[in-house]
Amino acid sequence: MDGRFVSYLRVSTDKQGKSGLGLEAQRGAVAAHLNGGNWTLIAEHVEVESGKQDARPELAKALARCKLTGATLIVAKLDRLSRNQSFLMSVYEGTGDGGVVFCDLPTIPAGPVGKFIVQQMAAVAELERGLISQRTKAALAASKARGKKLGGYRGGPVVDGVKGTEALQKAADDFAASVCPMVQEMRGNGLTLRQIAGKLASDGIRTARGGQWTAMAVKNVLDRRAA
Repeated sequence: MDGRFVSYLRVSTDKQGKSGLGLEAQRGAVAAHLNGGNWTLIAEHVEVESGKQDARPELAKALARCKLTGATLIVAKLDRLSRNQSFLMSVYEGTGDGGVVFCDLPTIPAGPVGKFIVQQMAAVAELERGLISQRTKAALAASKARGKKLGGYRGGPVVDGVKGTEALQKAADDFAASVCPMVQEMRGNGLTLRQIAGKLASDGIRTARGGQWTAMAVKNVLDRRAA
């Protein structure tokens, strides 16, 4: 690969930024993608910010440098930039003639053809997010209509024919199955566990025992589904 490049790396939390967790993997992906050819990495910009936030000063600096130098913006993964179609396209416009390349999409070129392909991919991803959210809300509403207390289970003696401790476990598993797709979607969008807890609370969804969401409660849901 030839030319000049400006890399943009992003992590979601300050803890990740200080520890380097995630950053070294992104640097490695950029180095591997650029391996070979006559290229120069003229700058690296690191952002510690949620993917849901559009205000990103380091990205703005990277875009300005690309426009001034004619360099190409290089990003380790598409989701490190954004999964929002309108924001992604605004970044494309801001890079100038150099365009953007994504290390996880090596076959997509940096020019107008690549821009068109990524635009379609972003549109599909945005649609998929909306459909997941819609299906999750519909499933929760259907469960509530059947008389199931979402987030309000108090540990009764029998749940679907299961008694005692097993009933508690089954109720917790059922609740995790219903809410986990929403949690995983928000996690994939770069939200921290604490931010996800706040979003669930603002949407009026309570925990399996009817309490308030915490970062640990969100982690427990993810761990239960992964088990």
